Amino acid sequence: MRKYSALPSRPLRARSGFHRPSQTLPPQVTLDDPAVAVMTDFRIVTAFTIDPDVSVDTAARVMRRRNVHLLLVVNVENHVLGIITSNDLQGEKTLQCISARGIARADALVRDIMTPESRLEVIAMEDVLHAHVGHVVATLKASGRRHAAVVDEDASGHQILRGLFAASQLASQLGEPVETVEIAKTFAEISVALKT
Repeated sequence: MRKYSALPSRPLRARSGFHRPSQTLPPQVTLDDPAVAVMTDFRIVTAFTIDPDVSVDTAARVMRRRNVHLLLVVNVENHVLGIITSNDLQGEKTLQCISARGIARADALVRDIMTPESRLEVIAMEDVLHAHVGHVVATLKASGRRHAAVVDEDASGHQILRGLFAASQLASQLGEPVETVEIAKTFAEISVALKT
């Protein structure tokens, strides 16, 4: 049997960073380019997640540290329970939660603010493969959302979150703003919109 010697070790230096997977996206796209050119693909890039029972302030810190505007809310089995965005944390949703429950901001939890999976609409990866960037822009505008989730299916037919489209990334790659207007979908959301 071959004998192996231990590898040399040394102390970790202060201010050391770490490698993170990255997806190389084309710097500039047009509306006629393939839609996959602007999709964050979770097979290549790590999806950032958060627990539903942490505070909204913790979620905001995680977003700032990771330099992202959306976190997947997952349970201990890594099933997607919903999403939370920076707009959720800075906007009306957090204020309404605090006011309705009579709590301090520090006591507001991600589960109170997140958009639950039952309200998320997704796009099939099969459709994305045949689409152009212009289709993605039209989809975001039609839904009034800043993000669109993309799903695959596993061998058992269960959905798996494959990726994400973000209006901010689209705008950066197109070199022009991608404006979406939040569309109220429930009576409660319409009531809130009318009061403002």
